[in-house]
Amino acid sequence: MSSAIAPSTALAAGSTREQILGVARRLIETRSYLGFSFQDVADAVGVRKASLYHHFPTKEALGIAVIRQATQLFKDWDAARVRTPKDALESYFRMYRDTLKAGSGMCPAGALTPGWDCIDEELRQAVQELRNTQVLWLTGVLGALAPARQKKGASLASQAAYVFSVCQGALLASRMTGRVEDFDEAIAQLRSSLPG
Repeated sequence: MSSAIAPSTALAAGSTREQILGVARRLIETRSYLGFSFQDVADAVGVRKASLYHHFPTKEALGIAVIRQATQLFKDWDAARVRTPKDALESYFRMYRDTLKAGSGMCPAGALTPGWDCIDEELRQAVQELRNTQVLWLTGVLGALAPARQKKGASLASQAAYVFSVCQGALLASRMTGRVEDFDEAIAQLRSSLPG
């Protein structure tokens, strides 16, 4: 398998652990969790494979760290600035489109689902936590967009889960075609079905 990850000389400055996490995330987003090995990570970071075990005793531990980091990055992204609910939702769509690279990449959590039965329970829980963090955030944003509907908490939660699912599906579909426009078209349809 040829690596799409640059050699270690092109990696951003940072600790070896941070470099390992960054490479693993890019590999997960482009190849899926099952599509790379510790050797692929070691080659891209420029260390021996055995050195990876100093930081992460197993591939599952590395996967968990990547997903937990993604969850924290989402929380940091949310806390970075105050936005109106409409701007927050648009920023969420842009995060999927631009940060997760619609047309060429996948959400790290979404990229683990094809191998769901092959990953351990702790890794599944980390993926579910990332999903739940985003759905809870979306529930708040959608509730703020349509305050009169806040009394229907279950329907807001269902709608938030729907938004999350459409974003994940749109990212997947655009990855299949390599066309960011496919993501944009799906999100335009989603946008038209939402309040506010």
